[in-house]
Amino acid sequence: MDETPNIRTFVLKPEQEIPFLAGQFVELTVPGFGEAPFTPSSSHFRRETFEMTIMKVGRATGALFSLQPGDVVGARGPFGTPYPLQRFEGKDIYIVGGGVGLAPLRALFLALTHEPDKYGRIFLRYGARTPQDIVYRSLIPEWQKIPKVDLDLSVDVSDEKWMKRVGVVTCLMDDIPCDEKKSIAVVCGPPIMMKFVNQRLVDAGFQAENIYLSMETNMSCGVGQCRHCRLGPYLTCKDGPVLTWAQIKDIENPFV
Repeated sequence: MDETPNIRTFVLKPEQEIPFLAGQFVELTVPGFGEAPFTPSSSHFRRETFEMTIMKVGRATGALFSLQPGDVVGARGPFGTPYPLQRFEGKDIYIVGGGVGLAPLRALFLALTHEPDKYGRIFLRYGARTPQDIVYRSLIPEWQKIPKVDLDLSVDVSDEKWMKRVGVVTCLMDDIPCDEKKSIAVVCGPPIMMKFVNQRLVDAGFQAENIYLSMETNMSCGVGQCRHCRLGPYLTCKDGPVLTWAQIKDIENPFV
């Protein structure tokens, strides 16, 4: 399904089950074109198929976009560590996403809303460049109806039909409607967006160990051998890709 002009959701049916959990990733191979890591965007409670929402940015993703229904790709995984959902129980969850970063957050969102009694309120704040660049536009109206879910959107550049906030996603964080000292924050998006969202969360009073950041930008092999994803003492493909601010706050320029 085309989400935006350059972002598409692919549905994969594995020959063998890939038992991923929200936050983990899978290495996807297009024969003859290469391999790259992607985080499933569907619920980990659904096993027969899984979805990946991917932006067309390079050779391998370009090849993916040229495939037809029924074509075969390779998949190995899952890799990385999942969100510690047990630690999230009983707490409000404040999720902030930007651009295609909403894709891995969707897997978390669906896991949380699958068992809503385990968690407090779920706040989802999402920003895109324009209304046409909003991922999951067809699903968001249904998400807004889910009990305990509070969802708000912004775009950098509006059009004549846009009725919500205009500005980068931090414009939605002027009033954070949960107890910052007790709640969990989860962030995924472009590095520069994550840098400023994280700073806003810290300034608001979120505890460093309660801020979860997706740091998958430089991942490649998925098993810690190429070391492209080294971030201070961590290899994000093995130790992450989700790390807390407490883990990386002493690393110089962690969002580069």
